Amino acid sequence: MDQLLSLTRTGSGEPLLLLHGMGSSRRDFAAVVDLLVPDFDVLDVDLPGVGRSPALVERPTVGAISDAVERTLDAQGVGPVHVLGNSLGARVAIELAARGRARSVVAISPSGLNVPPERLVQGAGMALARVVARTAAPLIEPLSRSKVGRAALLAPLKARPWSTSTEEAIGAREGFADSRDFWRTLLWGLMLDVPRGLDRIDCPVTLVQGVADWVASGQTVRYLPLVPGSRFVPLTWAGHAPQSDRPRRIVRLVLEAVHRAGQSADSSAFRYEQRNRAPDIASVKRASHAGSAAAKAV
Repeated sequence: MDQLLSLTRTGSGEPLLLLHGMGSSRRDFAAVVDLLVPDFDVLDVDLPGVGRSPALVERPTVGAISDAVERTLDAQGVGPVHVLGNSLGARVAIELAARGRARSVVAISPSGLNVPPERLVQGAGMALARVVARTAAPLIEPLSRSKVGRAALLAPLKARPWSTSTEEAIGAREGFADSRDFWRTLLWGLMLDVPRGLDRIDCPVTLVQGVADWVASGQTVRYLPLVPGSRFVPLTWAGHAPQSDRPRRIVRLVLEAVHRAGQSADSSAFRYEQRNRAPDIASVKRASHAGSAAAKAV
């Protein structure tokens, strides 16, 4: 039996899936979760091999990671979702949109479209971060207790690292030092990933990148001509993982994307819901007919 991903589920409303990037965990959304739960049923997931989520047996490609996310949504009884993703998580969000599983997407610095020299630089940087984090792992929790310590830990990913929480610092440890499938995910999920089927996306997609994001390079805007109807929003005073740099602005972008979605009757997400509701409707009709027959017999 395929194992499911670990998640926290809070709030009420339309389902909103949060997908973190490589080198972090679901804790990276700590700054925005409380702002989202009044409006959404928030599912904050640890990607495979991170936190309490099991590593994949198969190669952790974007497709395989997306399969694991879909299995987890199915187990939670959730169909199409709105998605907020960052980095690798944003890339998975775009893949879910291509599969018709997303109602709307806010993709912050999605991976997948960097050119070979950029991939080499990004891969080397991620590898170095892994080695440093593993070496310094015993120091991360003590450092996370102070603003100065958190700023030192998270400066490469945040424009305002002093404004981060202890949760985010621990999330970086979980994603870099403690990840149980780091090297395979780096290879198959980032270095060798080539997005396909982007022209099938028919839900609203907002592409976001912090102006202080040196990790993503120029790849975010490269999705614009490939994803129909997408739009690009630059974030000032924001880095690669800007959830705590600009939390309220990110929440507004999610609300705007949800408003744009409007659950139109010609979207893939709508067809997905109708397809999966059809068996239930048929069951109700059969039960109703059976009840009528029994009443007549009496």
